[in-house]
Amino acid sequence: MRFEIVTLFPELFDALHVGLLGKAIESSRVEVVTHNPRDYATDKHRSVDDAPYGGGDGMLMMPGPVIDALEALDAARSGPTHRVLMTPQGRRFDQATARRFAAMPSLTLICGRYEGFDER
Repeated sequence: MRFEIVTLFPELFDALHVGLLGKAIESSRVEVVTHNPRDYATDKHRSVDDAPYGGGDGMLMMPGPVIDALEALDAARSGPTHRVLMTPQGRRFDQATARRFAAMPSLTLICGRYEGFDER
C-alpha cells in the first residue's frame, strides 16, 4: 500500500518510520511519501495561505499549491488513488473506514491547516 501525504509539515510524519509501520516500510509492504504544497507555490515567498475571502478570523489554505501538488502526484503515479481531505468537519475515522482504506492500493491524504481550505 502506498500513502501519499500532502502536508505543510512533512517532518511530522518521520515518526511513521519506526515501530510496526517502520518494519512494514522496511519490508516494502507499505510506502509513505510526503509532499509539501509549498514546493508548488508560485510567489517568491512560497505562500500557501491567505486571509478568508470577505474577511474573518484565521487563515485559509490556498487551493492553487494544493491542486498543483495533486496534479504532479497524478502525473507521476502509475495507478489510481483514493483522496482523503483531512478536516475537523469531516466524517469520523473509524474501524470500518480503516478496513476500507486498507484494501486500496494507494491513498492520498491531504492534511489541512489553519482554518481550513478556501472553498471559492
